Amino acid sequence: MQKSPSAFRTISEVGEILGIPAHVLRFWESKFTQIKPVKRGGGRRYYRPEDVALIRTVQHLLHEQGMTIKGAQKVLRERGVKAIIAMGQDLLNNVPAPGVVSTAVPQAVVAPPSPKNPQLKTIYLRLLEMQKSIKAQIAELA
Repeated sequence: MQKSPSAFRTISEVGEILGIPAHVLRFWESKFTQIKPVKRGGGRRYYRPEDVALIRTVQHLLHEQGMTIKGAQKVLRERGVKAIIAMGQDLLNNVPAPGVVSTAVPQAVVAPPSPKNPQLKTIYLRLLEMQKSIKAQIAELA
């Protein structure tokens, strides 16, 4: 039976949804104070939808953006929990989060333009400079 989107989830359900082992979720709870599941009798964890969205953002920052734990902690502190939860909801819905810059370079930019067109070559070189600048700025955030 399908649970309501607003239903609480167990650690195994969250792990299954996000593809994260339970021990990693427990470790992240110790590193990210913002992740606070409700604990019932016997210490059993129940995650609210906001917790799942927050964990999805942490997963994105660590595994997809390649940040360190300290870098991800800094992002959570700077942006605030509400913004991070909203970002996680977007990620869960497979919608690119606003303000998230992908460092992937489109294939069209990878191959340099023909030397026959000097304007294209100039544009290409400017794009490479901008790409380096963006990557440097992302690295500073981490």
